[in-house]
Amino acid sequence: MADQIGSRQRQLLELLLEHKEGLCIDDIAKTLSISRNAVQQHISVLELEGYLQAGELNKTAGRPVRSYVLTEAGINSFPKQYAWFSKLMLTDLKNEIGHEAFQRYMYKLGDSLSQSYKYRFTGKKPDERHEELLKIMDELGFKTGSKTDSNGKDPTTIKAYNCIFHDLAQKHNEICKFDIALMTALLDKDVELTECMARGSGACCFKIIDK
Repeated sequence: MADQIGSRQRQLLELLLEHKEGLCIDDIAKTLSISRNAVQQHISVLELEGYLQAGELNKTAGRPVRSYVLTEAGINSFPKQYAWFSKLMLTDLKNEIGHEAFQRYMYKLGDSLSQSYKYRFTGKKPDERHEELLKIMDELGFKTGSKTDSNGKDPTTIKAYNCIFHDLAQKHNEICKFDIALMTALLDKDVELTECMARGSGACCFKIIDK
């Protein structure tokens, strides 16, 4: 994980970020003022974690020298501002088209996403569709569970313990329409949001209503 990278390893990654073409062990050791052995140890850890990889073998007057470059994971270990930028875009979109149109837009997005998952529901019974939806939501990062009815039979409410849009939903609760549309389309049942983390609840609860 990015937050587990040591300070010296972070310096090494920052150095490679500035030299996208890659650097050899000697260049890294010289720039960071540490030994070749120390560099090799840090590289071994970072390579194992997937943050960097061996690059091209450069020919020199002596023996060929291996360079090391950042991987996509290494580049992505540096701070990004996706939530900030998304909030900026959504605020502008909402101001442009208005509240109701923005709700419809989010619902349309959720319904559109459902199309890429519908093949997983072909021929499935209602309880199987429910279990498949939970799998998909967990794949998306929602971390789900279910409440059951008073008889302990079929689940009637899906609980999401992680809101994957939490920061955005706090400012734009219309985003919840995305979740509702996705679940409605895949279950082929009406879904109602009864509790919402963006409004202070401990989980987002979606009540499943038979059509």
